Amino acid sequence: MDVKEFVPSVQLDIRYYTTNNFVGTRIDGYNAPKCFLTRAAAIGLRNVQEELARNGQSLKIFDCYRPQQSVDHFVRWAKDLNDQKMKAEYYPSIDKANLFIGGYIAAKSGHSRGSTVDLTISDLDDGQELDFGTEFDFFDPLSHTASNGISNAQRDNRLALKSVMERNGFKNLEEEWWHYTLRQEPFPDTYFDFNVE
Repeated sequence: MDVKEFVPSVQLDIRYYTTNNFVGTRIDGYNAPKCFLTRAAAIGLRNVQEELARNGQSLKIFDCYRPQQSVDHFVRWAKDLNDQKMKAEYYPSIDKANLFIGGYIAAKSGHSRGSTVDLTISDLDDGQELDFGTEFDFFDPLSHTASNGISNAQRDNRLALKSVMERNGFKNLEEEWWHYTLRQEPFPDTYFDFNVE
């Protein structure tokens, strides 16, 4: 289902529809800046949004359902070692040749199952994001949720996001502070490939 229709107050910044991502171009399969999730995951996010709104905050979503063809686009990009145009912004300390070994790129993604979401917390009124210590999709150990290389305030923000998401049925991927999957996802073995449009 379309999360923005189900939870109108949620903020979207669908990066793979834009050039503002680690590849530097719109990703295959993203034909609209929309967020689709399974109904169960959307209900969980609605509950998170209601909790955050009581504190004048909102979810800001970077990615939701991701077609398999989009994952295939990432894999092709990662194998092209000559394409380094986004290195300074997204993986300054990681050799592109090590993106697979480091687990930053994989041939399959939980996002394609429809119950995984990448997000942050922002101000409900002006959309200003809280400081989480790194940007979304920053390929670096600093992005690990429990990284020791960030400030106490940044750690507190990560833990606040983790707490509210866990209370509402999601689990965090410890290597990425922004990445959450519904614990009881309805399609745990299915990788969808319809376009986002």
